Amino acid sequence: MLWSYVQLDGTQFAYSETREDGTVRVAVERPVDFGFDHAECYLPTVKWFSVEGFTVDDLNFLTEIVRSNAPFIFELAERQKTRPAVSALAP
Repeated sequence: MLWSYVQLDGTQFAYSETREDGTVRVAVERPVDFGFDHAECYLPTVKWFSVEGFTVDDLNFLTEIVRSNAPFIFELAERQKTRPAVSALAP
């Protein structure tokens, strides 16, 4: 599951909870005609994969944003792990 982190000029950043290997998945999307540009990476390495529509310059800019926000993203991701699971009450 991904949680919204921030939206900058229409580009949405989202993050996962901290995974067992200590990484956090980050997904980025921006709207374009008839769809979205999309890219994903894992913190702390910030190696992009599933890239569609973003240029090398775009990815360099996204890398700067993700790296400069990594401490806070990690903190938020760790908090997601400690939240209790939601359960439905039986009627």
